[in-house]
Amino acid sequence: MSIYSFSPRKANGEAVNLGAYEGKALLIVNTASECGLTPQFKELQELHETYKDRGLAVLGFPCNQFGGQEPGTAAEAEAFCSLNYGVTFPMFEKLDVKGPDADPLFAYLTESTGAEITWNFAKFLVDGRGKVVKHFEPTAKPLELKPEIEKLLG
Repeated sequence: MSIYSFSPRKANGEAVNLGAYEGKALLIVNTASECGLTPQFKELQELHETYKDRGLAVLGFPCNQFGGQEPGTAAEAEAFCSLNYGVTFPMFEKLDVKGPDADPLFAYLTESTGAEITWNFAKFLVDGRGKVVKHFEPTAKPLELKPEIEKLLG
């Protein structure tokens, strides 16, 4: 099994095989629009704009498991992010990231890193070969990840 085995659905319901991102570094983030960390969307968008042409894809996955901070639909979360933070990177369907109903993608990410997702805005960095290389805690500011991203992009 690899990261490319998964086909999550975008906020509009369209399935996207992660194999389409082969050769790109990925920053996968569980998000929430009513969280104290929600302003991280600004820095995530900045990473997207800075590195998209060099091979980074930022992928956002709304989650309502922590404090009920993503109460709306995936489409509402996507619209909120676009309107308030200018987000243009892909936003996916709401999902659970831990526990018995964890989405298989997030189960794979946590198993690969030995990480436990403790809150919204946990971040996983994946290299261009699909290897999960690092987990970052929710409090890690996205721009602090630049050195790690630069290593993957060469």
